[in-house]
Amino acid sequence: AEVSQGHISVVLLGATGDLAKKYLWQGLFELYMDQVSSGHSFTFHGAALTALEPGQRLMFDVLKKLACPPDESPNRCAVLKDQFLKLSQYHQLKTAENYTALNREIETLLRQEGLKEAGRIFYFSVPPFAYTEIARHINSSCRPPPGAWLRVVLEKPFGHDLESAQQLAAELASFFREEEMYRVDHYLGKQAVAHILPFRDQNRQFLDSIWNRHHIVLKETVDAKGRTSFYEQYGVIRDVLQNHLTEALMFLTMELPANVSRAEEVLQCKLQAFQSLRGLEKKSAVLGQYQAYASQVQEELQKAQDYISTTPTFAGVLIHSDSLRWEGVPFLLTSGKALDERVGYVRVLFKNRAYCTQSETLRDAGHSQCKAKQIIFYIGHGALNAPAVLVSKNLFRPIMPEGSWREVVGQSDLYIFGQPLSDYYVYSPVKERDAYSILISNIYRGRKDFFITTENLLASWKFWTPLLNSISHQPLRLYPGGVENQHLLDFEMVSGEVAFTLAEPVDDYRTIQSKFRQSPLVSAWSEDLISQLASDIEKTASRTVAHSGQFHLALSGGSSPVVLFQRLARHHYAFPWRYTHIWLVDERCVPLTDAESNFFNLHNHLLQSVRVPYFNVHPMPVHLNQRLCVEEDKGTEMYAKEIVALVANASFDLVLLGVGTDGHTASLFPQSENGLEGAQTVVLTESPVKPHQRMSLSLPLINRARQVFVLVLGKGKHDITTLLSRVGHQPRKWPVSGVSPSSGQLVWYVDYEALLG
Repeated sequence: AEVSQGHISVVLLGATGDLAKKYLWQGLFELYMDQVSSGHSFTFHGAALTALEPGQRLMFDVLKKLACPPDESPNRCAVLKDQFLKLSQYHQLKTAENYTALNREIETLLRQEGLKEAGRIFYFSVPPFAYTEIARHINSSCRPPPGAWLRVVLEKPFGHDLESAQQLAAELASFFREEEMYRVDHYLGKQAVAHILPFRDQNRQFLDSIWNRHHIVLKETVDAKGRTSFYEQYGVIRDVLQNHLTEALMFLTMELPANVSRAEEVLQCKLQAFQSLRGLEKKSAVLGQYQAYASQVQEELQKAQDYISTTPTFAGVLIHSDSLRWEGVPFLLTSGKALDERVGYVRVLFKNRAYCTQSETLRDAGHSQCKAKQIIFYIGHGALNAPAVLVSKNLFRPIMPEGSWREVVGQSDLYIFGQPLSDYYVYSPVKERDAYSILISNIYRGRKDFFITTENLLASWKFWTPLLNSISHQPLRLYPGGVENQHLLDFEMVSGEVAFTLAEPVDDYRTIQSKFRQSPLVSAWSEDLISQLASDIEKTASRTVAHSGQFHLALSGGSSPVVLFQRLARHHYAFPWRYTHIWLVDERCVPLTDAESNFFNLHNHLLQSVRVPYFNVHPMPVHLNQRLCVEEDKGTEMYAKEIVALVANASFDLVLLGVGTDGHTASLFPQSENGLEGAQTVVLTESPVKPHQRMSLSLPLINRARQVFVLVLGKGKHDITTLLSRVGHQPRKWPVSGVSPSSGQLVWYVDYEALLG
């Protein structure tokens, strides 16, 4: 963004805090050195809650230690540092009057110096709970006049989950416009990360056909000592994966915009990439905690000796995207504290389809197609101890921007991912810069594509929050820390899930087998129960296909089966879909493309991911002659005839049912006039909740099935489960009590929450 010449006031809130001391003042000093001749004038206002004199003393102790970049001449640097100190002053910002006084001071200075105001930057290096009050003060008494811009810089954490992020975003939106807010993820300032998109853009000709498999890793040797109050609230996923590593993932997976320099296009492509990510489940992650963490928490937070922390300090997460480009490609995000080394990298590992007859020792790295093919964006630390981009020589020689990256020649005997450095083309930045100095420079330039928008932030939390909720009480693998971890944290991908390679002994009796209403009962925690149910459906399908050549499966609507559909789609690759006919147990009288439609949900969560022949899918004909469920259209008769024509003896191989809190099943409700008895096999019914009109298989037809599985999930179903365990056959009161296959088997799948409350 081109900025008009004029005066810029930079206000650093939290000016004496750790982040300011380590990075922000240095970044502001480097901005001043770079821009001192740009035609802008600057003043720098450090602010905190500390009173004037002690605050001033603390701040100037930091400013005196500011370092000169190595490529800067000592004389020029000394002059500029002296000027920077003179242009910096400390303010106590505690009350509304303090903000009014700061505004008055800025206006007075501009008037005295005869300067035009270009804009103001407010950098919030303070805890998020302070954001709202500070935002209110800035908005009411510290905004620049019309014609000058305002840029408000916010540091993470931006919320704890989707709900808290939405609340914080709404509060800030009442004071600032979206274009005024710059949410910092300092990883976007890391030179290797920032170069992912330009690299993809400049090397489109090589990459378009091969972009393939990814690992994104941030390893730390340090532990959480000294910051357990923060860490205990957030843990490794919120601290690193939800923000830093997710942003790197977006740069890898998003479709390239026509112009990678246009912030709006980049942000739009990022959002589309978020929307393609497949939802995470508990088994998408492996979690650990270093052994000393619990005692550090007890000591620093004064917790009792028996306090058990469930906060992970290590996580490995497997992510999939459902976009056409990334179908079947795994993305691994990994981060942890107290590991064997400190390193960060984004590694793209390409599939290798070559077979080489030449012995390995005779293979030339530049030409052998049998050596690993990879592109690595090396963020820093580790063996290289600097940012770098590495491309295997058997891939291509990359195009790199000459002014900012240079090829590293005269390579050492280092090995990176099992290969000598000489196997790669290696590039490093011409000038190595700290992430914060790059981001501060981009704030000055108004480059929004280096920052997190509200939409982007909420999309990320929407993706991560379900996983965070599902693992909140999951047992963690304890690890000693450092090199002693050995193989304890190694993990592998198995059938779309991740699991530690070295297994811990587990209880084999995760599911309880007993009786419910005189029929077999399978009970477990919901995730294990769904896993068991999916396996049982697959076994039934395989057995039936082997016996009769096809499998007729009737599926219910509602929310309970969604997790089952997802499980079948992602983990049951041996399922005989080719020989399976899919029928619906019930349907809402809405168009099949409506989000309320059972078929729409079935399609979204299962059918679009598996290879069921088109002619084997049988949606209920609720939408005929451009109207919904009208008796004269004879939709129920059509479906009944289709069943008779295709299903032997109109006897489904397996019917999956759910149970409502009122005891309804399929779309057969208490006191239903149709479907509980009689000769009709497909009926129209009325639901007490919208949409009221439904089409449903009748109870007599359901009872002709060879097998009926009833799935009951969640605490909300505990009361009806308890009631059903006590009542007899009373389908007019509780339709599900009438489910009793005449010559088949009924099995109940009830999770512990529904069974035990």
